Amino acid sequence: MQFIDLKAQQDRIRESLHRRMDAVLEHGQYIMGPEVGELEHALARFVGVKHCIGVANGTDALLIALLALGVGRDDEVITTPFTFIASAEVIALLGARPVFVDIDPRTYNIDPAQIEAAVTSRTRAIMPVDLFGQCADMDAINAVASRLAIPVIEDAAQSLGAMYGTRRAAGLGTIGCTSFFPSKPLGCYGDGGACFTDDDVLAARMRQIRVHGQERRYRHAVIGLNGRLDTLQSAILLAKLEIFDSEIADRQRLGARYSTLLADIVTTPWIAPTNTSVFAQYTIEVDDRESFIARLTADGVPTAVHYPIPLNLQPAFASLGFGPGSFPRAERAAERVVSLPMHPYLSAAQQDRVVRSVRDAVHSRQRASG
Repeated sequence: MQFIDLKAQQDRIRESLHRRMDAVLEHGQYIMGPEVGELEHALARFVGVKHCIGVANGTDALLIALLALGVGRDDEVITTPFTFIASAEVIALLGARPVFVDIDPRTYNIDPAQIEAAVTSRTRAIMPVDLFGQCADMDAINAVASRLAIPVIEDAAQSLGAMYGTRRAAGLGTIGCTSFFPSKPLGCYGDGGACFTDDDVLAARMRQIRVHGQERRYRHAVIGLNGRLDTLQSAILLAKLEIFDSEIADRQRLGARYSTLLADIVTTPWIAPTNTSVFAQYTIEVDDRESFIARLTADGVPTAVHYPIPLNLQPAFASLGFGPGSFPRAERAAERVVSLPMHPYLSAAQQDRVVRSVRDAVHSRQRASG
């Protein structure tokens, strides 16, 4: 059993995939070719914003967003400790300080009620993360940000395609950022990412930053980086975008089925009533995760842990001084979460097999503990 089955998806889109890739090989514009612009227009329409800027990867998307907002040395950016390191890594790379705020234990996303207390005179941005495929509570976050005149960068690396009320993920903040890493809900066959915004000035700035700060050939108005999205990866994403709505529906159907089958066994994902999730991961909570994973592995069921160490306890951020106990909700989640196989091509039989294995692992532990 595959944790994520990219081969099944490739079989479905093979004709379109080959046609689009062959077109790139024919015209030979491998850097900033026409497919990049075509993808940007299609994704801007999909998300519901004016501008999409294709970039080299999801980490660069966050970095470019921070640079466009002028974040630099000794500034502060508020984010969550329960996420992949890239969310805070890019803040530190600019000489700024990541300021962590604990999570809502139901969604695993940043708790908006705790954000304002973390704001100081040095706060330059708030960066919520849409973890596991569900948007953070963006209305509450934006309300705080608007009152304090602080921009919001939505890290939508795991949520592209999810709905927050009537709006789509990546279009909910000042700038939205996403990743096209192969395992993402919309992924390419290498690295890729994008930034989204309705702000014309920020869009122009981000387009400059991704090409070494260049405003025209060999004239560099600002310091930037080599953050371009490859033409071939854009062609691949265009082929995948043709079936993305269908895949989102399948992810939601499978996520709902998992939750129904597992409801009386483990803690299943909680989705806010006005939200949908794209289930980038289907993540549950269990006791004694190590033995649970060992039991599923023995049954041939793959698992993953996103994420076993909260960022405040990562050695790279030890100097921030957020020791054990600083963010109890995030730290507890990091000890208990485990993700099950999840992709649009998971069959009912495969899903039933996963559920049986989960049930057996949990019941076995219960019997062992008396």
